Amino acid sequence: MDAAALARHDAAMHRLSAPAATEYADFYATYTRLVPDGDVVEHLRRQGEATLALLGALDEARAAYRYAPDKWSIKQLLGHLIDGERLFAYRALSIGRGDPAELPGMDQDQWMSGVDFDARTLASLLAEYRAVRAASLALFETFDEQTGARRGIASGASVTVRALVHIIAGHELHHLGVLRDRYGIG
Repeated sequence: MDAAALARHDAAMHRLSAPAATEYADFYATYTRLVPDGDVVEHLRRQGEATLALLGALDEARAAYRYAPDKWSIKQLLGHLIDGERLFAYRALSIGRGDPAELPGMDQDQWMSGVDFDARTLASLLAEYRAVRAASLALFETFDEQTGARRGIASGASVTVRALVHIIAGHELHHLGVLRDRYGIG
């Protein structure tokens, strides 16, 4: 196989098609509809670079900003993205490897009450985000369509691996929209 054919084979190997609406709980359509057509793994790679550039330009005071007293700071929003990606990637790994166990849900408010992202530096949160995204990409690049179609139960609902990958991308797109609209960033 020549280099071009090998590159095409490798690209087809990890390209995950968009999930059908029957592959995730209705709630997640809020996220999946935001993901552009195309290679979701490549989208995640570019998205990660853009998020790091966007948030890396902030200083500590701006990163601590809340648009209302009862809303998350930018640091907390970033921490939530990190936690969410870890959770969804774990679900994708577990289901992708064929584990039949039902996976628990996540109460984002309870998770936030157990951590003080504001006590951390923005630089440390960005480093963690970078590491989590790199780990997710390394995993997702190994998924083929057969793995992507595997189905399991998470948060009491049926979900496929490819839906989880798209949910990660859409969840971040949703929160980037919040950063733009509510925090005036981006």
